Parts: sequence; C-alpha cells; structure tokens
Amino acid sequence: MKSKEQNILSSWLTWHFYEMPRLLFSIWKDYLWFGSSFFSIPLLLSTLFSPWRRYQWKYPKGFDPGEFFSSLVSNFFSRLIGALIRIFLMVFGILFQIIIFLIGLFIMIFWVLIPFILILLFLFILTY
Repeated sequence: MKSKEQNILSSWLTWHFYEMPRLLFSIWKDYLWFGSSFFSIPLLLSTLFSPWRRYQWKYPKGFDPGEFFSSLVSNFFSRLIGALIRIFLMVFGILFQIIIFLIGLFIMIFWVLIPFILILLFLFILTY
C-alpha cells in the first residue's frame, strides 16, 4: 500500500523504474517461454533421425533383394527428410529465440532511457 504522502514524482519514479520493468520482464519471459515450447528444440534433437511423419516401409519376410533395397532406400529417405525438416525447424527456432531476446533487451533498455531521451530532446529544442 502506498502512503498518502508520496508525491507524484516519487510515484512516477517507482512506476517507471520498478513496476513497469518488472512487468516488461515478465512479458519478455513469457515470449521466450512460448518460443521454447513452440519449437521444442530438445524434442526435435531427440527425434532428429526418426522417420518423417512416421512413414516407414516394412521389410519383406522372405529373400527378395528388390523389395529389401526398396524398403531400405525408402526408409533412408524418410529419415533424411525428417532430419532436414527438424534441422530447419531447430535453426528457425533458435533464430526466433535470439530475435525475441534482442527485441526484449532493446525494449528494456529503451524503457529505462525514455526519460533521459526526452530531457535531452527538450534541451536540444531549447538550444535551437
């Protein structure tokens, strides 16, 4: 609870430099958590060479070299496609996390510097 004797300047300073950065940090943390959950990089790493969309061909029971190599090549390409798509998603997810981190850092720094920027702009306008 705020005291009744707190003046508007100290209220603003508390809000601008304490309460609002906490809220911005919480929002920033939520965006980073969303990116981590959405792209799920640990899961993509653990299933890197799994077949894409679980497409697998059964190997023949008897001796049939044509069917065996057909299944082998098909399963190989299914795993290769799965690995390529997962690598693309991991790279995209990491880039997304880096971008969100940098945007959040910029916003936090900008928020703290807003009063000083406004004072400098005001002084610049007064001098010209």
